[in-house]
Amino acid sequence: MIRLVTALAATSALAVTVTAPAQGQSMQGMPGMSMPAKKPAPKKPAATKKPAAKKAVPMKRTSVRKPATAARQPAAKTNDQSMSDMPGMTGMDHGAMKMPAAPAQSGTMEGMDHGAMPGMQSQPGASTMPGMNMPAAQAGHDMSAMPGLAQTGTNLPAGTAAAPRPPMDHYAEKLFPAPEMAAARRDMMREQGGQTNYQVMFNLAEYQARKGRDGYRWDGEAWIGGDINRLWLKSEGEGAFRQGVEAAEVQALYSRAIGPYFNLQGGIRHDFKPGRPTTYATIGFEGLAPYWFEVEGALFLSDKGDLLGRLEGYYDQRITQRVVLQPRVELNLAAQDVPETRTGAGLSSAELGLRLRYEITRQFAPYIGISYAAKTGQTARYARADGEDPTVTSLVAGVRLWF
Repeated sequence: MIRLVTALAATSALAVTVTAPAQGQSMQGMPGMSMPAKKPAPKKPAATKKPAAKKAVPMKRTSVRKPATAARQPAAKTNDQSMSDMPGMTGMDHGAMKMPAAPAQSGTMEGMDHGAMPGMQSQPGASTMPGMNMPAAQAGHDMSAMPGLAQTGTNLPAGTAAAPRPPMDHYAEKLFPAPEMAAARRDMMREQGGQTNYQVMFNLAEYQARKGRDGYRWDGEAWIGGDINRLWLKSEGEGAFRQGVEAAEVQALYSRAIGPYFNLQGGIRHDFKPGRPTTYATIGFEGLAPYWFEVEGALFLSDKGDLLGRLEGYYDQRITQRVVLQPRVELNLAAQDVPETRTGAGLSSAELGLRLRYEITRQFAPYIGISYAAKTGQTARYARADGEDPTVTSLVAGVRLWF
C-alpha cells in the first residue's frame, strides 16, 4: 500500500514538471507568433476516440486584388505549418495557433504613389504606369537642372552672337618661311575649287538623210572659267549638201552660277542667215533639272526690236553603261511676225529627236537616230509660199564628243 501511494505521488510530480513550461511559455516577442496559452485538455472517456483536429480557418485577405496569374500559384502554408522541427518546440500542440496569412504579392503597382521615391520625380512616361500618380507640379520637369545633364551640343539655345574669327596663325610658319606658306595656301585653294577649267562639247554633229536633199546639223558649246563665273560660246546651225549653210548662229555669253545646278547667262547672239544677218541681246539660263533633265532657255531681242524665245531639253537614259538613249526637244517662239526671216508669231517651229549612242569612251560616242522638224502657224505658211515642205523627217547618224 505504501509503495502504491509513493508511485502515484511521483507520477503527479512528473506531470506537473512536464506541463508547466508549455503552459507558461510566451511567444509575444516573435513577429506574428502571438499564441494563446495552452489549456489543459478535458478528460475524455477511455472508450471514446479523440476527434481529429479541425483545420484552422484562414484569415480574410486584404483589399488588394490578386491578379489572375497569381491564382494559379500554390498558397503558402502558414496556419498548418508544423513547428515540431523548431528547437524547444517538441511536444507542443500548435494546431490551435492562428498565424496571420501573408499579404498576397500583387503583379501591379495600383495605389502606390512613387512621387516620393528618389529618382522617380520626372521619369518620362511614368505617369502612364498604373499607380504612378505624379504630382501636377512635377509635370514638364526640366531635366537640364539635374546634375550631369547640363545643356550641351544642339540643346543649347539659339544665339545671335557673331561667329568667331578664323585663326590667322599657322603652325607651319614656325617651321617654314611665311611667304612660302602663303604661296602653298594659294595653290591649295586653287586646287580645291579655285582653278580655271574648260570644256568643248558637240552634243550634235550629224548627217541627215531626208527626202529630196540630204543635209547636216551641228549643236555645240564651249566654256572656260571657275565654279561661279564662266565665259560661254555656243553655236548651232544646219545646211544642205551642194546648197550651203541655211542657218547658223553664234552666242557669246557671261555665265554666273545661281545655285548648285543652274547658271544665269547673258550676252549677245549673231545670226549668219543668208540675206539678213541679225544681232540679238540675249539673257537665259542653263542647268540640270530634277530627275537629270538638261534644260536651257533664252530670250533674244534683236537690234530691230524683234523678240524671240527658245526652250531646249534632253535626257540621257542609260540602257547599259555604254548604250545611252537620248530623247530631245527644241521649241522656237516669236512675239511677232518677222517676214524678213520668214518667222511667224507664236510657236514658230519645233524639233523632236530620238538618238541612240554607244560610248566607246565617255568623250567619244557615235549615234544613230531619227529627227522630226516641223514649222507651225505663220511660219509654215511662209515655207509653203517659198515652195518648201513645212515638216521634215530625217534619219540621222553622227557623233557626240567632248574634251
